[in-house]
Amino acid sequence: MSSIKNSEKNYSNKQKIIAYIPAGMFFLIFVPFILVIVLPYLDMRLSLPNFISEPFNLIISPFLLIPGFLLSAWSVMVQFKIGKGTPIPMIPPKKLIVRGPYAYTRNPMGLGILIFYLGFGILTGSVSSIVFTILFISILLIYYRFIEEKELELRFGQDYLEYKKRTPFLIPGRKKDTMKK
Repeated sequence: MSSIKNSEKNYSNKQKIIAYIPAGMFFLIFVPFILVIVLPYLDMRLSLPNFISEPFNLIISPFLLIPGFLLSAWSVMVQFKIGKGTPIPMIPPKKLIVRGPYAYTRNPMGLGILIFYLGFGILTGSVSSIVFTILFISILLIYYRFIEEKELELRFGQDYLEYKKRTPFLIPGRKKDTMKK
């Protein structure tokens, strides 16, 4: 598994920041372009109605866009500062992160992206944008569950298994070990 091998290497902060560029362009420019321009155009061509109309979309969407973006950004910063790595498999965190947003969910970045992209779907009122978001995030979550979590188990062993037992996969809630009363 390449991220296991990559986690043993030392990367400079400059290398880590450079690694963010293509990922940032993909998640912050390319996918939002698809959600805001391409898919609403597809809805129009297919004569699909908007599922939410103005001004409601303009009122509701910031309540998803802003928190989703901030949660994702917080997750990335924590990986950089505490984990000494990035969310990019080529430069994974060197340390297991259980603080910050990772204290509430094992996948705060995935949750943040889901909320952020749903905000774009609400903003445009596009049925296709919402469907695309759900499919895209589902693929990411499948990757997290079946590939990334296996690598984390190999890299961090028992510490990760204990973290996994007490911290929800995606949706924050009560910690699992506090539910045993």
